[in-house]
Amino acid sequence: MTSIRTRFAPSPTGFMHVGGVRTALFAWLLAQQSKKINGEGTFILRIEDTDKVREVEGSIQQIENSLKWLGISWDEGVDQGGPDAPYKQSERLAIYKEWAQRLIDAGRAYADPYTPAELEAFREQAKAEKRPFLYRNHRPENPPTWDGTQPLRFKSDPKPYQWTDAVMGNLSTGEDAIDDFILIKSDGYPTYNFCHIVDDAIMGVTHVLRSQEFISSTPKFLNLYEALEVERPTLATLPFVMAIDGKKKLGKRDGAKDILEYAKEGYLPEAMANFLATLGWNDGTEQEVFTVQELIDAFTLSRVQKSPARFDEQRLLWLNGQHIRALSLDDLYARVEDFWPVVAKNTDEAHKKQVLALVQDRLKTLADLPILTEYFFTEPSPDWEMVSTNKQLKKLNQEEIVTLLAATKAVIADIPESDFVAENIQDTLNQLLETTGQKPGILFSLIRLAVSWAPFSPALHDTLATLGKDTTLRRLTESIESL
Repeated sequence: MTSIRTRFAPSPTGFMHVGGVRTALFAWLLAQQSKKINGEGTFILRIEDTDKVREVEGSIQQIENSLKWLGISWDEGVDQGGPDAPYKQSERLAIYKEWAQRLIDAGRAYADPYTPAELEAFREQAKAEKRPFLYRNHRPENPPTWDGTQPLRFKSDPKPYQWTDAVMGNLSTGEDAIDDFILIKSDGYPTYNFCHIVDDAIMGVTHVLRSQEFISSTPKFLNLYEALEVERPTLATLPFVMAIDGKKKLGKRDGAKDILEYAKEGYLPEAMANFLATLGWNDGTEQEVFTVQELIDAFTLSRVQKSPARFDEQRLLWLNGQHIRALSLDDLYARVEDFWPVVAKNTDEAHKKQVLALVQDRLKTLADLPILTEYFFTEPSPDWEMVSTNKQLKKLNQEEIVTLLAATKAVIADIPESDFVAENIQDTLNQLLETTGQKPGILFSLIRLAVSWAPFSPALHDTLATLGKDTTLRRLTESIESL
């Protein structure tokens, strides 16, 4: 494999969502893999900010923050520099004019003299004649000299094309897909169709990855590559990311939210990278959980599927839990600083780590931490509705509840303070099951609620050991008295 140079070139028109970030990740993985194999590989971050009408303030910073959160670093580009700076297209206008002049000199570009009304009349004529509108059918015989105030159009060379896409395979099209398109608009800014090809050529991009929506424009790009006499890069078209029902492309209404929202919601960047990489790609095995390094080692364009991938947030949640469990306690502790319940803020590190170790296996997101741990740091208030709405516990009457909790209190009190550890507590609870004749699902659930009043908690014997004997007895007493 030769040294690979990839790029991600988003428009700063809003937040980054799943589809765009997946494209960046795939391009980054290719470059990282090239570094490992060849010692060279480059990932470029370029900003395509030529549509000033749609540009949203703050979007560039949001793009950078999104990539950095995911662990995607760029070797060249905005906020980094490089041999082909600048990397914002709005700062490269002189370069595009120079390349446009080459096309004019070669007879492959001309000034568009028509008004919007005249163009609309051409379209209406084609519609009335039931034929597709092609601008090349209306090329002016003697176009004016281009002075930058008119749009500059590419003079296409219509012909059929056959090409190989690294994902979609062998593709072809007829000459009707080729038309004269605008290279530079009347405001002086180039169109995407022109400037991305110029920039890719200058920056030596070897692999261009982009969404399926651009596949219909590829014949135009091929025509322009030839006119500019530049080498065509490897083209890879990525399938759409679909809503969970599989019926439409994922949109904001279907969960395509700002990728940084997932960070605020307690998702790990490793889990998100794992999820995005396996949206439309697999390594041919049954493996589902990948580290970033494993993704770099295994990723190939040949294993990217042609059909759309479905966005399943439940799978993302599952993957997040898997990655949380794989973290060392120290690493996890460093990441949950902003997720502790307020009452735990001033608690010593040793106790918080003890609690964190207890709940690590139950965390699906870091944001679950408060609901799983708050009762370790503050006294909970009894909420008997949690008992009355529990499928099994609602069968118990008040007298039975008091009897079971009193029996629990008695056996807990008999455990010496020095022996109040998880293993001994579990033995005591098992003996209590025998003496009361209750099922674990009833007895243990009742005790768990009585000491935590939380909807979720770790294993009961671990919870009691972490709370300590005095706290456990006090909370059992308070729960009994509250009845």
